[in-house]
Amino acid sequence: MEMIVHLDEDVFEVVEEGIKNVEVRINDEKRKKLHVGDKLIFLKRPLEKEKIVSEVIGLDYYDSFAELVKHYDMERLYLGNYTKEEFLKLLERFYSMEEQEKYGVVAILFRKD
Repeated sequence: MEMIVHLDEDVFEVVEEGIKNVEVRINDEKRKKLHVGDKLIFLKRPLEKEKIVSEVIGLDYYDSFAELVKHYDMERLYLGNYTKEEFLKLLERFYSMEEQEKYGVVAILFRKD
């Protein structure tokens, strides 16, 4: 399986540099199909002409993003200049607490091909 991940330029760069190696998402039906060995294809916004192909090397499951962020450094998740609290607020724009309670969340560990 391949999963497309759209990233803003600053986040794309830290993936490209090998600093960010964990992608976090709601563990909805799409993510439940993801397995170790599958591919993540990161596309750089806004043009999405640049891409990074990565391999899923691990999947860690949590009840919420608040629980997930306790286990990782911010550099691995998003950007090093964000606090975990700021990151959680950012995630609230995309994923409600109801979604987190319904699906749980997943940390997708990856390495660039």
